[in-house]
Amino acid sequence: MDSHIAEAVKRPDLVALQPGLVCLRFESMKIYSALGAVRRLLETGAVRPGDTLVDSSSGIYAHALALACHRYGMKCHIVGSTTVDHTLRVQLEILGATLEQVPPSRDLRLDQEARVRRVAEILARNPSYHWMRQYHDDIHYLGYRDVAAALDREIPEGPLTLVGGVGSGASTGALATWLREAGRDVSLVGVQPFGSVTFGAQHVADPDMIIAGIGSAIAFRNVRHALYDRVHWIGFDCAVSGAVHLLRDTGIFAGLSAGAAHLATRWERRRDDSRTHVFVAADTGHRYVDHAYARHREAPDPRALKPHEITDLRDLRLPWSTAARADLRFPAAPAPTDERD
Repeated sequence: MDSHIAEAVKRPDLVALQPGLVCLRFESMKIYSALGAVRRLLETGAVRPGDTLVDSSSGIYAHALALACHRYGMKCHIVGSTTVDHTLRVQLEILGATLEQVPPSRDLRLDQEARVRRVAEILARNPSYHWMRQYHDDIHYLGYRDVAAALDREIPEGPLTLVGGVGSGASTGALATWLREAGRDVSLVGVQPFGSVTFGAQHVADPDMIIAGIGSAIAFRNVRHALYDRVHWIGFDCAVSGAVHLLRDTGIFAGLSAGAAHLATRWERRRDDSRTHVFVAADTGHRYVDHAYARHREAPDPRALKPHEITDLRDLRLPWSTAARADLRFPAAPAPTDERD
């Protein structure tokens, strides 16, 4: 029996969709990240019960951190993106977290930079607050060790291909790290939206991109580029196609990052069906209903889609491109800076 709802909600479902094809389905994946980080901070004395934890979020991490703070008796302050919807705002308020949202911006870079600047202002005025630094502190890798152990137990022996959003680097990157440490043969495939700087796609804009959480307009130090064997850059329409197909064929209602990962996984399996393929569905599809799922009749047939394979980032193009990481140069991790950067 669980002692707190966060412990129950965090656990994923492993769903075998076909022989050799598995969906790792979360209600809210980042609860693992937040719980693991807060637990370690308390164990080391970096924070104490009653302290205030602060961070920036486009939505999923805000809910995760609020639950972790509720679980461990902490206070929580979130600087949120405009993608934090009414349902989440109400939950955060009732959980005792405070939320402030930056002014709307159609530019992801400006939105993220505005949130980071606001966090810095809050810390300057409240030096006792602890910035969780979900994008930069590898403490967020810790929580996923349990997920990797479950995968190692449940997935038959043999080579794995793990597919999922890159995001802050502390989800797919952490899962691959812990699985490889356990001795598994893991090929890691990262999914990115166009416009993200993480793997050099900032020069290709996708005006409909709302795949929050899997890309970035600013550098994330938690992303370890060398962990990834291949990258797929997937546009909005293709992600919708993957998500709609996933729901229609399997009943799994997941976010657009899951749709993108599902599409990439289908292609990866056609290339090599000797491996077990596991793709990550990081959250549910509720916040994408109006903008994405409601357009399901317009979604292209995923069987008609295939990526443009490249060896030069200058050749990136919508709606879907892919490359082996070894064939390309990717941005180096940013140099360490003050935690209030």
